[in-house]
Amino acid sequence: MDIFAFDPESIFSFFLTLFRVSLILFVLPFFGGNSIPNPVKAALCLVLSWAVWPALSFTGVMFPKNIFQITLMIAGELLIGLVLMLVVRFLFAAVQMGGQLIGFQMGFAMINIVDPLTGTSVVVTSHFLYMTTLLTFLTLNGHLYLIQGLADSFALIPPGGLLITPELGEGILRMAGQIFVLAIRIAAPVMAALFMVDLALALVGRAAPQMHVLILGFPIKITVGFFFLGILFTYLSRHVEEFIHTMGPMFHTLLRTMSG
Repeated sequence: MDIFAFDPESIFSFFLTLFRVSLILFVLPFFGGNSIPNPVKAALCLVLSWAVWPALSFTGVMFPKNIFQITLMIAGELLIGLVLMLVVRFLFAAVQMGGQLIGFQMGFAMINIVDPLTGTSVVVTSHFLYMTTLLTFLTLNGHLYLIQGLADSFALIPPGGLLITPELGEGILRMAGQIFVLAIRIAAPVMAALFMVDLALALVGRAAPQMHVLILGFPIKITVGFFFLGILFTYLSRHVEEFIHTMGPMFHTLLRTMSG
């Protein structure tokens, strides 16, 4: 008599769920960031795997039979997480790029800080817009769409069933091209206002050459820049909300493309 009711297929089924959840969560934003300790991430993966295993799982017979197939399966699970991560990173890359343009226009190009999440040096306005977008994304439940994308992967892509197709590359490149468009749309109000300030200062310098336009223009540009930066928050939240609403269909399309 089996006292512990040991079922190998159930154990293998749980391992498949654990691989899918852990490898995807470790690369997704907010869940697998460098600011979260590894023990916390490991505990989150175990708890979430145990929670979704009864409803979202694979049969134990789908577990690979040799180490080569296991390696390919792990690489495929990691690639799924990287693709889902890129979709979200495109939004924040666009916001940071828009912040770089605004900081350059305001004269903050020399004022850099270290981003604790990426470890790179960014303009202070870029980091400020990034943190604002991050809080807006979490407030609008964007992280729940990431979990929904993880759940959709169970229904669309079996373990080791990932296919890298030309349509996948085209879809990623198409979304990457939107980074520059979104960055300009975000930074356009502030850039237009600062352009008008530069134009006014140029006219003043032409009419009164004895005035120190550079010394006078620096505080004016900072004041106008911060004023329109405050107005930009409502405009930015609309872009984030629009992106979140389209994130679910984008995840579903990419996962279906990877499933062949």
